[in-house]
Amino acid sequence: MGNNGSTRGARKPSGKSAGSASRKKPADGVSRRALLIGGGAVAAAGTAAVLARDRVKRLWWQVPGIEKPRKPGELDYAGATWVAAAEANWRRADRPDDFTIDRVIIHVTQGSFASAVRVFQDPGHQAATHYIVGQDGRVVQMIRELDVAYQAGNRAYNERGVGIEHEGFVDRPKDLTKAMYESSARLTASICARHDIPVDREHIIGHVEVPGTDHTDPGPHWDWDRYMELVRRAATAPPSPSPSPSAKA
Repeated sequence: MGNNGSTRGARKPSGKSAGSASRKKPADGVSRRALLIGGGAVAAAGTAAVLARDRVKRLWWQVPGIEKPRKPGELDYAGATWVAAAEANWRRADRPDDFTIDRVIIHVTQGSFASAVRVFQDPGHQAATHYIVGQDGRVVQMIRELDVAYQAGNRAYNERGVGIEHEGFVDRPKDLTKAMYESSARLTASICARHDIPVDREHIIGHVEVPGTDHTDPGPHWDWDRYMELVRRAATAPPSPSPSPSAKA
């Protein structure tokens, strides 16, 4: 687990992890602080100066303590309620400035909504997703999208993905309710809009599709055609209200 931690969906035989972190290309220009960090390399003339400048710009985002302002309980998705995951189950980051977000990863809990919340609050579990969607359509956010959730069993996909857990069991189609599909589709459409993620099956994937995974969720009963149509509809619907801080549930 650790940086390659994965959530609790049904398992399959393990394979070798693959992939590397996708970094967002920085914008041109170097701040005064970056110049101080880079020193004489940035001041070099010609092509060498340009290369050094770009390298310093990338390093700038990795400096400890340099990150976007945060507020306790702040939501990325207005339709969610905030319940914090244990800090051992995720890693603080500053996405998409340090890692590009280009995937939504769909999970099934292999348990109840309450049990998923409970294990994600357990530091010994060392895995969690950003969101949980219940069979009744309720949504809890447990990790900021800025941060890296230990969800997929593949470090690169953890760093690039936003994870959504769904209440139920992979071998029980009745657990995959209409309310759950519709609520999850609205959430996924919102994530895709925020991070400019294409609404397609290359970028909205199941946990089972992550390279090196040992899980089979969301399972054979997850209706991808239905789900993707719902996401596309939600993506073209009027925008939701801006997110605001929420008290802990």
